[in-house]
Amino acid sequence: MIAQCITDFLQYLKFEKRYSQHTLTAYHNDLLQFQNFIEEQFGISTPTEVTHFHIRTLLANLKDEQNTARTLNRKMSALSSFYKYLLKNRVVSKNPVTLLHTQKLPERLPTYLKEQETEHLLEEVAFEEGFKGFTDRLICSLLYETGMRRSELVNLKQKDIEWSLQQIRILGKGNKERLVPISPFLLDEMRRYLTEKDQIEHVNSEYFLVLNSGKQLYSGYVYKTVKKYLTQSTSLSKKSPHILRHSFATHLLNNGANIQAIKDLLGHSSLAATQVYTHNNIEQLKEIHKTRHPRG
Repeated sequence: MIAQCITDFLQYLKFEKRYSQHTLTAYHNDLLQFQNFIEEQFGISTPTEVTHFHIRTLLANLKDEQNTARTLNRKMSALSSFYKYLLKNRVVSKNPVTLLHTQKLPERLPTYLKEQETEHLLEEVAFEEGFKGFTDRLICSLLYETGMRRSELVNLKQKDIEWSLQQIRILGKGNKERLVPISPFLLDEMRRYLTEKDQIEHVNSEYFLVLNSGKQLYSGYVYKTVKKYLTQSTSLSKKSPHILRHSFATHLLNNGANIQAIKDLLGHSSLAATQVYTHNNIEQLKEIHKTRHPRG
């Protein structure tokens, strides 16, 4: 019974909510772990028998296995969404997860590049010659100049570029679209890229960025590329594509952009997710006060 409910829920997320494969895999793993624990430890086979006590026992067991607070909260979120779905479809009469509290997370501020480091990355770093180097440079430029996520970049289609309006239409989480402006210089580089891309045999003309083979980019390639070139530009320990997204938002805020506008550009569903960047801004102001004020 639980197994069938999980299957139905995942089908709902895939076909009605249009969740990404990455998210579906995470939900599947968390719910399968829940199912196995409930069946093995308590002999429960239907979701109606599950109480908050059973879920709390699962979480305590996972905590003992050194899972982080963030991981436990993610698993709670998956279970809560699952039971909301069951409630909506009248399979259960209550959501047992609502009686539990989420784990307190340690404050984690976004890591970002200094403005001179992004200038070095995009203006001074030597990318490879030829089409591959052109692709790699555009990967870094688009991530920083639009703030898009890695998955959004991989799935960026040629039809999503609105050339006359100088903007890109980005399909984000939850299948939500947003418009992000791009500079005339970047737009010219993108036009030139398409000209060179057209010379490749068997090229995938649907997606904007492609490999040398003409096939669509994949997530791992983007990660390795960004890490490679960030290594030449910064001493930060983290060198992931998301660092460029954090840099995009932080630099906008530091230069006077409205927090609501940054929220819209990032595609955040709530302002709370964007406000984490204000902490970085406050830390910067503290440092300025400390070093510049006569009594700092």
